[in-house]
Amino acid sequence: MQKAVAESPKVALFATCVTDTLYPATARAVVTLLERLGCSVDFPLEQTCCGQMHFNTGYPDHARGLAGSYQRTFAGYDAVIVPSGSCTGMVRDIHPQLGTSPAPTYELSEYLVDVLGVTDVGAYFPHRVTYHPTCHSLRMLGVGDKPLSLLRAVRGLDLVALPDAESCCGFGGTFALKNADTSTAMLSDKMRHVLDTGSEVLTAGDNSCLMHIGGGLSRLRTGVRTVHLAEILASTEEDPWSPETR
Repeated sequence: MQKAVAESPKVALFATCVTDTLYPATARAVVTLLERLGCSVDFPLEQTCCGQMHFNTGYPDHARGLAGSYQRTFAGYDAVIVPSGSCTGMVRDIHPQLGTSPAPTYELSEYLVDVLGVTDVGAYFPHRVTYHPTCHSLRMLGVGDKPLSLLRAVRGLDLVALPDAESCCGFGGTFALKNADTSTAMLSDKMRHVLDTGSEVLTAGDNSCLMHIGGGLSRLRTGVRTVHLAEILASTEEDPWSPETR
């Protein structure tokens, strides 16, 4: 494992609504991973929502209130780490448009690679895995191949390229509700590509996309699991990932 930091940065976890409500194992994995790399991690209980859903559906005043809450909650931290490209993009790109100045906020993979300077985080995950680059992490944040660099350094992991990886899964928050037929067609394409890889596990940096794709894969009884990138990176030989923790 690469050495992360000489001094312990004071960072905070912003779990996001989806992870806090439906996938708490991802939030725990982020804390485990960052502490293993030498970070001191806080989880401010005052945190709520980034306001993306409100902003995207035409309620800027509601989003502005949540952006202000985010600024107050995370003021004073060296960095805020988010296991979601979508919510990171909202904070970094939209909150300033709403009149707030949030603390430095990073999607998990970009914090590990760009700030801590690590790609080998000491992980062990003996499974065949394919990676879906989510739209906001790819197009809004430009994380590029950082998640792939992290996955390639995981011992035991067999990384398989996902065909047409950069195509959207069809979730897009309310897009899936307002355009159900189109969303379903896009999901069908994504699932077909996942199955073509023969992978046991699909991973990504956003639980919202994994929820959408995983729901489809589950209904088809494919046996393919969806696991957030943070959970793979937190897994070690001494404390391996288990499906029972999800």
